[in-house]
Parts: sequence; C-alpha cells; structure tokens
Amino acid sequence: MQLSTLLKPEAVRVLGTMSSKKRLFQELGEVAQTVYELSASDAVDALQERESLGPTGVGHGVALPHARLPGLERVRGAFIRLEKPIDFGAVDRQPVDLIFALFAPQDSGVDHLKALALVSRTLRDQTVCEKLRANTNPATLHAVLTEAQTSTQAA
Repeated sequence: MQLSTLLKPEAVRVLGTMSSKKRLFQELGEVAQTVYELSASDAVDALQERESLGPTGVGHGVALPHARLPGLERVRGAFIRLEKPIDFGAVDRQPVDLIFALFAPQDSGVDHLKALALVSRTLRDQTVCEKLRANTNPATLHAVLTEAQTSTQAA
C-alpha cells in the first residue's frame, strides 16, 4: 500500500483558522465530496460517530480521524494542515495542526488497518512533520507525504 494511492494531490489543503473539530470534519466532508464523490454529510456523520468512541488525536499535533463509508471501493485519504492548531482532545493534550483523515469502504477490514498504520508511521516521523509545518503549498505537502514513505521503505 502506498500513500500516493490513498491521497490524491487535490485532497491536500492548508487552512488558516478553524473554529472547532466539528468545523474541521465539515471541511473533510467537503474534500470527500469534491475529490472522491462521496456524500459530504455521510462523511461528516461517520467521522463524528468514530470520534465519539474516543479522540483520534494521536499526539505531537497529529490527528488521524477515520471512518467507514458505504459506496467506497477502496481506502481514500485527505490531509489538512492548519495554520492555527485546534483542540482535538489528543492523548497528550496538545492542539492539532496536522490532520490525515481516512475514508474506508464499509466492509474493509485489513486494508483500513494497513492504511491507518501506514499514515501513523509516516506522521510519527518528526522530520516529516517539521517539513509539513514549514510548507503551505498543497502540492509540496503532498510530495512530502508521498516521498516520506518512499524514503522510509528504502531504508
């Protein structure tokens, strides 16, 4: 599994101020709709439902919200970099500015977990996160994310 197959370049966004986690999920729903032709409201509802089970803020300013959706053939991703971090209820209580959301098919088992592990491994790399925080161009952010995986596989 490759990050480049999960994340289309047009699913990468940089946003200034986000008022809440709910508003962020609405933005992710809009990305899901415009880039992957999914129902924005279904995406938002599924993300909120998953989040109600426990926060997906994994620490160090990173959140990995994810949800299963009907009508999806394979796992898809969306990445948002916030210029101003927001409270996400993260495990380390730090605000979040790097958000990588995953949308998986309703019945995906292993693929969903593999994608989550791949994204988690990539965003645990402090150098990758520093590069993401240092750039505001979506194309550059996409390149950082997809090249990070290639370099860690080669090592």
